[in-house]
Amino acid sequence: MKRSTGDQMAVPQTTLWDRGPHTEGKHLVLEHYLNAWFPILGMGDWNSRILFVDGFAGPGEYTRGEEGSPVVAMRVLAEHSARRRINAEVVFHFIESEPERAEHLKALVAGWQPKLPPSAKVHVRKGTFDASMTDVLDYLEDHGKHLAPAFVMIDPFGVRGMPMEVIKGILANPMCEVYVSFMWESMNRFVSQPGFEAHLDTLFGTSEWREGRMLSGGDRKDFLHRLYQRQLKRAGAEQVVLFHLFKGDRLKYSIFFGTRHTLGSDRMKKAIWKVAPFGDFSFRGGTQDQMVLLGMAQPDPESLGSALQHHFGDAGWVTIEDVMNFVRSDKTIFHDSQVKRPVLKPMERAGRIDVDEKTRRMRGSYPKGCRINFRPKRLSLF
Repeated sequence: MKRSTGDQMAVPQTTLWDRGPHTEGKHLVLEHYLNAWFPILGMGDWNSRILFVDGFAGPGEYTRGEEGSPVVAMRVLAEHSARRRINAEVVFHFIESEPERAEHLKALVAGWQPKLPPSAKVHVRKGTFDASMTDVLDYLEDHGKHLAPAFVMIDPFGVRGMPMEVIKGILANPMCEVYVSFMWESMNRFVSQPGFEAHLDTLFGTSEWREGRMLSGGDRKDFLHRLYQRQLKRAGAEQVVLFHLFKGDRLKYSIFFGTRHTLGSDRMKKAIWKVAPFGDFSFRGGTQDQMVLLGMAQPDPESLGSALQHHFGDAGWVTIEDVMNFVRSDKTIFHDSQVKRPVLKPMERAGRIDVDEKTRRMRGSYPKGCRINFRPKRLSLF
């Protein structure tokens, strides 16, 4: 059974509950991203410890035994092909405010602990995300320390308990990222209700959301999503990747991924493309106005070719590194594996780009240091 409170969406009253169909999509993206994240940050000598933090961990599973996000994260590490080469200490912090759910999660953790690398540690903390993270961040600030590289998942039922100030504290640390569920239906329901202003001020970290009260429908949705995106960037996220989960034509919720690194943006987009198509699943790049529906597993090369010409058309000669960094960023919906053969080769054949032959050995290749000139003229790609 579920209940609906004054500021939450349908909140389960039981320890376990049925998994919604779009939770699977969210967890699939998480799984694919962590498959890249663990070895990137956990191998080598530069990080002695990395953290996975689940701020609203829940009981760890659903009524039919489907995995919750804590179990997804542990399983990815336990089964990773590179686990023997991940030499950093991997620490899982699962935060859950409901005591019965926390105890259920502890029992699941006990079963998973032997499957994890010996250096991995798992902590289940009873408490709220905002209070728990504030305690940690205050301690680190008082002692002049930084938070270890961390992936922080923030996935509440509604819109409370995820202050922008806490997210800002997380992103102030050099290699920390956030994966935030933005509950649109709850947001839309309470934006116009008096007495709820303080909660939304805390969520957004500003009172600018009030301007959305004068809007409705898609205009309000776009305004609030763009505002939250801007606030994440003001909080320290240099890259913000956004994707949406729908039920039919209804937007259920959105995921914001905030990172300080272009590589993180690129890897998240790769994770999303691996999941697509997934039911009513759509994706929008961080600065694009148009939502792109992923009804296919491969990108449209014309869209990326046009984006490259638009961005570099007046820039003169640029390097392949410039091109790849642009594609990896939140300014496109694409990732770096979708550039050279699918897009640049057809553009070269069509005369849409010039390539400095002195910077490569073979036609149709675009090696490190290769220089490219994108012609401003708009032509058909094929």
